[in-house]
Amino acid sequence: MPERTKNLKEPARKSRKPLESPRLTRDDWLDAAFLAVVEGGFDKARVLTIADALGVTRGSFYWHFTDHADLLAALLARWKEREIELDKSLRPDVSKDPVVELERLLEKALAHAGTDLENMRFELALRGLGRRDADVAAMLVEVDRARMRLFEYKFQRLTGSSQKATELAALFYLAIVGSYQALSRPSSSHEVKEFLMGVIANYLIHQQAPVAAPKRR
Repeated sequence: MPERTKNLKEPARKSRKPLESPRLTRDDWLDAAFLAVVEGGFDKARVLTIADALGVTRGSFYWHFTDHADLLAALLARWKEREIELDKSLRPDVSKDPVVELERLLEKALAHAGTDLENMRFELALRGLGRRDADVAAMLVEVDRARMRLFEYKFQRLTGSSQKATELAALFYLAIVGSYQALSRPSSSHEVKEFLMGVIANYLIHQQAPVAAPKRR
């Protein structure tokens, strides 16, 4: 059958529907792009690849984004916003004991390796991208500074020294980033996470706490 005749016999809306209907939300596309990065890095976060994973055509994509660069910009902006909000939520003290506060902070930081392994792998991929993209590198500097301010505040409560708080916060952050690398491996176990948490807590939190003066009898 000639192609033109075939097209005339088929309802136009049937062939055009996938291109005209948004079908998926903006967040659906961002979630799928996020998973693509988790599975294969930013090189895998292509529009056609993501559309195939969602089981749709690219028509839905263009309801929400102008192009691939727009998608990535929105994905990074969403990640940054969520990380900054997480830091803000952890700043208020829920305990009068600064040791307890830092232990809580450490648990939240390494939760990426437990309940949120995907987010940890996404951040590792993002840091890889930042080594070759100046704009991404600048965004990561902003996120890192926000995290460091949070860590410094908590260590300031523990030590009472701003200089020591800055130094311990830097070591604390380096230990967490190193833990991300170790715990992102598929073979990593809960025991590995507990071991790393114990080492970090022992050397950077418990041993830094002021020794209480003995009580007088």
